[in-house]
Amino acid sequence: MALDPKIDAYLARLSSAATPMSLAEMRAATETSLGALHGPLEDVADVRTYLAPGHDGAPLRVRAYTPAGTPPGAVLPALVYAHGGGWFLCSLELYDNPCRALANATGCMVLSVDYRLAPEHKFPVPVEDFYCALRWVSEQASMLGVDPARIAVGGDSAGGNLAAAAAIMARDRGGPRIAHQLLCYPVLDHSFSTDSYRAYGQNFFLTEETMRYCWFTYLLNEQDGASPYASPLRASDLTGLPPATVLVCEYDPLRDEGEAYARRLREAGVDARDHRLPGMVHACIHMLGLTPAARHLFELAGGALRAAFETAPQAA
Repeated sequence: MALDPKIDAYLARLSSAATPMSLAEMRAATETSLGALHGPLEDVADVRTYLAPGHDGAPLRVRAYTPAGTPPGAVLPALVYAHGGGWFLCSLELYDNPCRALANATGCMVLSVDYRLAPEHKFPVPVEDFYCALRWVSEQASMLGVDPARIAVGGDSAGGNLAAAAAIMARDRGGPRIAHQLLCYPVLDHSFSTDSYRAYGQNFFLTEETMRYCWFTYLLNEQDGASPYASPLRASDLTGLPPATVLVCEYDPLRDEGEAYARRLREAGVDARDHRLPGMVHACIHMLGLTPAARHLFELAGGALRAAFETAPQAA
């Protein structure tokens, strides 16, 4: 379908002139610009922040969101979530409202992981941090009030990359058990050669130039891009991975690699389903305040995880 008209108008308002910025300025500008698109704050039953050990023992914040209407003492399925931002941008604070919306849509306790960012912490630190947080959630399930048999991983963009890579790590390292993967327009391959890159690598919010810079900040060297923990699509073996839901955006340079990953998972015997979000661009998880059509991401995510965990549909 055509590009969502509200997103089209928003893209037309964005400045085409690149203004040189420091890393700190880029981070601050991203928090402001994306946060302005979120819309009203969603109510949830509870929000609390924990400290978990990271890759080398460094403390990581993990922020837990309990869905609205959850009765006291309920044991919930969990979604351990990695935020997007090209591995070098964004924060727990920016993702507060998207995680609230995900908790309400999925019926899961969403545990948002404050993994360390590149370029200060390059590959593999962010993915190792996320994997450590996943292990911590599994080990602390009783304290958190989550069901250890119903733990999913998820993320959007670079966070989808970390979630997919952590699922491979968990298989390779003997745990923890993951029940599902929710990958929202994920980065899956250190490559820029797909048809969707050629069609949408300019003028559709995320550009090829930006993605090249994201990979540059993340990797220590080009060779690291071939690792399945950096580029899950390059893994030689995808058997034994958890069932997956892959959501891609119609007008996104990353669209084709997400759909290719879902196909490869199915070929490996994994129950994997992909959905193309019509009229959407990259980062639409932030656009609930811009266009009602962005809600479709949450509806699909909610349907997938509620089906996977056999929980009741969200009340209208």
